[in-house]
Amino acid sequence: MSDTEQQRLLFRDAMANLPAAVNIVTTCGEAGRCGITATAVCSVTDTPPTLMVCINRNSAMNPVFERNGKMCINVLSHAQEEMARHFAGMTDVAMEQRFALDGWHEGALGQPVLHQALASLEGEICEIQSIGTHFVYLLEICHISVAREGHGLIYFRRRFHITPHEEMMAPA
Repeated sequence: MSDTEQQRLLFRDAMANLPAAVNIVTTCGEAGRCGITATAVCSVTDTPPTLMVCINRNSAMNPVFERNGKMCINVLSHAQEEMARHFAGMTDVAMEQRFALDGWHEGALGQPVLHQALASLEGEICEIQSIGTHFVYLLEICHISVAREGHGLIYFRRRFHITPHEEMMAPA
């Protein structure tokens, strides 16, 4: 194994130890409707509200995202792990069947919004950069929905986990 390959694998192992929120990134428009589970989502600035989304350049979703020019970032609750698995391609559920599952509605910008997500942020893609193996999308947010209840779903050490309840964090 080359040093470069060892470094790549070591980096991937290190990033597996970085807990990350689980999101379903969706789009709908003239290029079609699709979505993908993603953990590489990060806030950039609040003025204007902007998110960064990283998607592997090998994903068949990239041309759809780019052509539609809009996205919705659905921040998943602990109860939505099965939906995350579907959109990660971990099940045999086809793309159109995923959107036929209970819980989807059209958001203010016409993007697929998942009911009971902890937050849904719809926006317009303002920039796309190619960096290494990924496309980096900058998404200027135009519409935000926030849930008042629910616990988060994170991905840590290559498995899904529920964020701890407040009661679990109280001192003994």
